[in-house]
Amino acid sequence: MTATPPPPPTPDYAPTAEMSPADQRLWSTLTHVGGILFSWLAPLITYLVLKDRGAFVRAHTATALNFQLTLLIAYIVGSVLSVIIIGFLVLLAAWVLSIIFGIMAAIAANKGEFYTYPMSIKFVS
Repeated sequence: MTATPPPPPTPDYAPTAEMSPADQRLWSTLTHVGGILFSWLAPLITYLVLKDRGAFVRAHTATALNFQLTLLIAYIVGSVLSVIIIGFLVLLAAWVLSIIFGIMAAIAANKGEFYTYPMSIKFVS
């Protein structure tokens, strides 16, 4: 007689609980501010970590990530075009738009409102 091996253990973790509305507003606000300070990296990290913690925070992190990826494309195009003078104008415009729209999105998130960045390509939904 051969002994059968025991079944593999089941994971002992609970699914992540949804955050409170106040916490979702806080993290959504921090995501937009992090986008101003750290470009696409902050929205990417918060999206990957918090996307399953509530619909509000998921919408804001995805929106911030989409906008920051769009700005990354603008920065790359501006860098390539900096060989001619127009590239510096593209870089300046992208930087100014990042600050202005990031602040507007952070204020909307703090109020508990949804925000859609203008001129943003939708990469993540």
